[in-house]
Amino acid sequence: MKIDIWSDVRCPFCYIGKRKFEMALEKFEHKNDVQVEWKSFELDPNLSTNTEVNADDYLSEIKGISKAKVHEMHQYMKQVADEVGLNFNFEKAVVANSFNAHRLIQFAKSKGLGNEAEEILFKAHFTEGKNIDDEQTLIEIGVSIGLRQDETAKMLASDTFSKEVKQDEVQAESYGIRGVPFFVLNDKYAISGAQSPETFLEAMKQTWNEIEEEKQPLIISEGESCSADGTCI
Repeated sequence: MKIDIWSDVRCPFCYIGKRKFEMALEKFEHKNDVQVEWKSFELDPNLSTNTEVNADDYLSEIKGISKAKVHEMHQYMKQVADEVGLNFNFEKAVVANSFNAHRLIQFAKSKGLGNEAEEILFKAHFTEGKNIDDEQTLIEIGVSIGLRQDETAKMLASDTFSKEVKQDEVQAESYGIRGVPFFVLNDKYAISGAQSPETFLEAMKQTWNEIEEEKQPLIISEGESCSADGTCI
């Protein structure tokens, strides 16, 4: 069974959704037969990286809401994150464009390390306060999950994997995806948002059962008929 997940490493609920999905997958009887592929989705492709601006101040400005309201929103997200074992430090978060981070994920996917790249980039952004648009930071992140330093540096210095990022986003648009996280199970069922582990688990069970039903041989009830050689009995 294949599960595609559209996500942006700048999205707090994508990190929370990832963890809830993993909690469900761990309980899924056929987890070893599930193939997960991470897909690129930029929440704000036009965002300019600015290490001088506090994340709270930036959100307050672009949303036109008070800093107190932003703080309240972030406290809620921190609480939800805590419930699934994640530590969010919004006060350290860097305002950074995620396009190059997505290119790194695509490169990692080509080496079978897509999930590892997603996880460490989420942690870098939301917990450690790293600049996920900084080339040296991305190289270090790549090396930490097993990518070669020279290959990672060469990739980031070029426009390699830009096409793959855009292709994922075009596919998302064709599906009508307007927000992330967004999960597509076996190209048939979709789950939007950071749903509960129970919801994810039930969806996986339903999808698996339908796959198994489709594999069942045709059940034939014998009756009077004529065969291809003209014999009728």
